[in-house]
Amino acid sequence: MGSYETACRYFDQASRQVGLSRNMQELLRTPEREVKVEVAIERDNGEIATYIGYRIQHDSSRGPMKGGLRFHHEVDADEVLALASLMTWKTALVNIPYGGAKGGISVDVSQLSQGELERVTRKFVDKVYDVIGPSKDIPAPDMGTNAQVMAWIMNQFEKYRGFNPACVTGKPLELHGADGREEATGRGVAMITRETLDRLKIDVTGVTVAIQGFGNVGSFAAHFLNEFGAKVVAVSDASGGVYKADGLNIPQLIEYSKDTGAVRGFPETEAISNEELLTSNVTVLIPAALGGVLTKEIARDTRAKCIIEAANNPTEPEADEIFEKNDVVVVPDILANAGGVTVSYFEWVQNRQHFSWEKSRVRSELDRIMSDSFELVWKIATDKKVSLRVAAYILGIGRVGRATVLGGI
Repeated sequence: MGSYETACRYFDQASRQVGLSRNMQELLRTPEREVKVEVAIERDNGEIATYIGYRIQHDSSRGPMKGGLRFHHEVDADEVLALASLMTWKTALVNIPYGGAKGGISVDVSQLSQGELERVTRKFVDKVYDVIGPSKDIPAPDMGTNAQVMAWIMNQFEKYRGFNPACVTGKPLELHGADGREEATGRGVAMITRETLDRLKIDVTGVTVAIQGFGNVGSFAAHFLNEFGAKVVAVSDASGGVYKADGLNIPQLIEYSKDTGAVRGFPETEAISNEELLTSNVTVLIPAALGGVLTKEIARDTRAKCIIEAANNPTEPEADEIFEKNDVVVVPDILANAGGVTVSYFEWVQNRQHFSWEKSRVRSELDRIMSDSFELVWKIATDKKVSLRVAAYILGIGRVGRATVLGGI
């Protein structure tokens, strides 16, 4: 099942609960604009390389569109469309005034020099600058991109539109980024994990956690869960995984990963595979890497009591059904990883006002929004006797639907 087909399946489940007409379902499901561009550069060796870039703008009924820009060799139109639609429901769920968009370039960044990466980024902006901007569509970091890439986007966009720091978020602090943006998604994941455990009457102190993916999101989630007193016993990345029953030393592992570029080989740990991590005997499982990792085969062997979806689309629908049947609590991606877009909103607000917030304010506002959103989703799930995923979609779709009707066609 393709990424967009999976996203539509969840949308359809919630739409039936909300009672949307078929015409309204079609309207909300259909993207407003799909842009596909050629990104051609001269490589360092003089050869011409051509990549395909995408920017899909799904919905603007609640405000300018917002979504990450990923550089990955598996990026395609289906994936970008699915992620753009998820952004629509995600921004509505946490009630920030955005719609959903997503972008990407099908490129293996590990094969590019820093100069080549910059040229790819700037050429992509040259092709899409007229459809993005602070009041239209605001990109942000995603897989394969970071604050430096966002700095290049801002600089290139400003060659066309003048000083415009709000045209992109996730920028370096020196270029009007928000203090706390880098940690935001991981912090939000940790906050939602603690809230979920609280509802399940499980003390976060000493609870066992496994995290697949130890990039920006996974490492910060591990950092904050460690601060909360949880015991992170297993983590993995593309190189493999490490396990320690007594709990990993997260501060040391983060430094080791930065130094070596991988978690594999961390001293005094057992080596495990990504599949072994997903089925390890822990209370909390956090997929924080690629989508589609929780298949029906993995779901049958999953022993975690709750799953916090830090990655986008990590659970296949068949696996979701197995989890529900087995009473595994799954917190969906559109809630669990919404911390990033929430603090991106704070960055955009600061840029528009030309006024910076303290990091403590960013954190307190993020914590409040994540907690309030979780409370609403939990209440809907309890009242309607549906899963947290369906409840999250009900909340997001309801807000987008009402805005669309009130604004008119």
